[in-house]
Amino acid sequence: MADSDRIEQLLLSLRDENEGLRNHAASGLGQIGASAIPKLIEMFEDDDLVIREAATSAMVQIGEPAIDPLIEALEEDEWAVREQAASALGKLKTPRAVDPLIKALKDKDGGVRTAAVWALERIGDSRAVPALVECLVDTMLREDVARVLKKIGDERATDALIEGLQGSSWIVRRHAAEALGKIGDAKGYGPLVEALSDEDWLVRRNAVESLARLGDTRAIESVVPLLEDENEMVRDTAEGVLASLGWQPKT
Repeated sequence: MADSDRIEQLLLSLRDENEGLRNHAASGLGQIGASAIPKLIEMFEDDDLVIREAATSAMVQIGEPAIDPLIEALEEDEWAVREQAASALGKLKTPRAVDPLIKALKDKDGGVRTAAVWALERIGDSRAVPALVECLVDTMLREDVARVLKKIGDERATDALIEGLQGSSWIVRRHAAEALGKIGDAKGYGPLVEALSDEDWLVRRNAVESLARLGDTRAIESVVPLLEDENEMVRDTAEGVLASLGWQPKT
C-alpha cells in the first residue's frame, strides 16, 4: 500500500470512537513520519477535541521531523491549530521551541497562552523565566505561571520576581510578592520585608502572606507595625501571619 493511501486509512482510524484504534493509528502515523505531517496539522482544526488531541499524539510520535512544522503552526490563523502546536512542542520537550513559545505567551487566545505555559513547564528551560514573570499580570495564567516558576526553581526565577517586586508596575508587584512566597526561596526574604511598606495595600498584604510561607520568625518585627495599617485586610492578614509565626501580643 502506498504511503498516501496508508495515511488516509490511518487518518480515518484517528477519528474512530475506539480509543485503542486511535492510539494504534497515531502510532502508525508516527512510523510513517514527515509525509503525514500536513494532514495531521489540518486535523488540529477539527471541532472534536478528542480528534485534535489524537492528531497531536501522532505528531509527537513523529518526533524530530515534526518540530519545525509545529513551530510554524504557532503562527496559523486558527486558534485551535496554535493551541495543539504548543501542546505538542511541550510534549516533545525541545529547547528549539522555547523562543516561539515565549512569543505565544502573548497570543490573543487564552487557550493558546495556557498551552504555551504548560509547554514551557514541560521543557523546563530557564530562558523562559523573565517572560513568565511578565505573565503574572494575566489573570488566566497567573496560577499556572507561579507554579511553573516554582518548578523551574532556579535562581533566575527568584531574581526575576524580585526585580518585578521592586519595579514600577503595581500589578506586577502584587503578583511577584505572591509568587515569591509560593516559590519559597529564602533569597526573597529581604525584598518581601521591604515590600511591607509598599504604597499599594495588596502588595503589602501579599508580602505578609509570603513571609508567612517562608516561615522566618525574623519577619515578626517587621510585620507587627502592619497591625496598625490603614487597610483592614492588611491588618487582618498581619494578625493571622503573626499568630502563625508564634508571636503573641504583650499584655
